[in-house]
Amino acid sequence: MNRIKQLREEIGMTQVRLSIELEVAQETISAYEHGKHYPSLASLIKMTEIFNAGIDYIMGLSDVRNPIKNLSDDEQLALNFYKSLSNTKKELVIAYMQGLADAQKSELQ
Repeated sequence: MNRIKQLREEIGMTQVRLSIELEVAQETISAYEHGKHYPSLASLIKMTEIFNAGIDYIMGLSDVRNPIKNLSDDEQLALNFYKSLSNTKKELVIAYMQGLADAQKSELQ
């Protein structure tokens, strides 16, 4: 099944309603869903908001629905380190971070 159709049906939206949101004809939505035409960049950007999904996911190029956006350099570095760890080490990192967050919450009260 086409990803646009899947996402549209997931939220209970009709082709007509999506066409109104994207300011295109209903036939255009049908063409997107049947792979006869590709959405414009403007339509794709609107779809990211409607479907809460990234463009790559909408177009079927990725299985990651919501890519992480706008990370600071420190956050990206931490994420890269985290991804390089074994599952056991990841569990330790999560537990440590939870402890730090709990301690900070206690300090603020």
